[in-house]
Amino acid sequence: CPHATLAPTTLHLRSETKYLERRTPLTPTTTKTLLDAGYHINVEKSTGRVFRDDEYEAAGAQLVPEGSWIHAPKDNIIMGLKELPADDAPLEHAHIQFGHCYKKQENWDRYLSRFARGGGVLYDIEFLTDPSGKRVAAFGYYAGFAGAAVALLAWAHQLTNPGVAFPMVNPTDYPSQNDLIKAIIASLARAVPLNSSQPPRIIVVGALGRCGTGVVDCCVAAGVPTSSILKWDMAETAAGGPFKEIAASDIFINCIYLREKIPPFVTRESLSKPGRKLRVISDVSCDPGDPNNPVPLYTEYSTFTKPTIPLEVNGDGPDMVVISIDHLPSLVAKEASESFSQLLLPSLKALDRKDKEGVWIRAEQVFREKVQRATGLLN
Repeated sequence: CPHATLAPTTLHLRSETKYLERRTPLTPTTTKTLLDAGYHINVEKSTGRVFRDDEYEAAGAQLVPEGSWIHAPKDNIIMGLKELPADDAPLEHAHIQFGHCYKKQENWDRYLSRFARGGGVLYDIEFLTDPSGKRVAAFGYYAGFAGAAVALLAWAHQLTNPGVAFPMVNPTDYPSQNDLIKAIIASLARAVPLNSSQPPRIIVVGALGRCGTGVVDCCVAAGVPTSSILKWDMAETAAGGPFKEIAASDIFINCIYLREKIPPFVTRESLSKPGRKLRVISDVSCDPGDPNNPVPLYTEYSTFTKPTIPLEVNGDGPDMVVISIDHLPSLVAKEASESFSQLLLPSLKALDRKDKEGVWIRAEQVFREKVQRATGLLN
């Protein structure tokens, strides 16, 4: 008798619901690779995604209505980038996404309880790791690139429009990374003559990591000379802050995410001393509610709609703002998605054996531990 053939593993790419979130974990390029490997892929139609629906269709994916993942067969694996909208409905599928619920964020236990009640599984992308514990895919480089871009635009705006709030930065205005760089170059060309013809002096803390590399690459591409970029990492911050070099710079970009408390890099007191030049802080690692945040100056996220938060400090320095946008790579969504999806691809190609493949086993173990904690709190 003929051998029974297993049905192909089906991935269902859902449409994102977060405002101005244009990224995707699955691009037309990686979709075709998975289809060629024997997967079946459904892609929800989306007007917000950086890639057009017909690009997925041309790759061989099946287009399905927006939001149809809810009624997809239970064995479909639902892929998305950001967490699902607030709801209490049980979740019965396996989901691949950034859940933002493992570090006791607001309502983390309620979010996880939806999986527990529905029998679903969360494979949190942040916790997809290799055997050494290193993440298999991250957006760090493009978070840094975009964080520097918004900082440069905000600095230029302060000089050319003193006293006027920095307006919305709309990711849809920049179809590519090159379009974004052209806009920054044009803004700096208007601003630098108003700064004694000096380019901005930029201090980057965490300059040696992926995020810091993205920051430096953006600044250099925008024409900022390397002599104006102060690259700091662990060696330079080892003595403990606050650091006078930050107040003496025009722009401070933080790429350091900390799990333990250290002396802050800046304080309101350190920024209130005479002679401050600092105008813009871009906290790419933005964790406003984290007690370990080394930039403890603000308590809320900013957004692409309202990119900067004014900072009130004493002293004789210029107006100062902080940028704390939590989905910065959407500003360079096409390049960021393509890079990220390629990093994720080897793990996705192993999804058809996820019960035996280490990366998925480890992610499920983390999920089970977190669910146990969450349901224990809710019971």
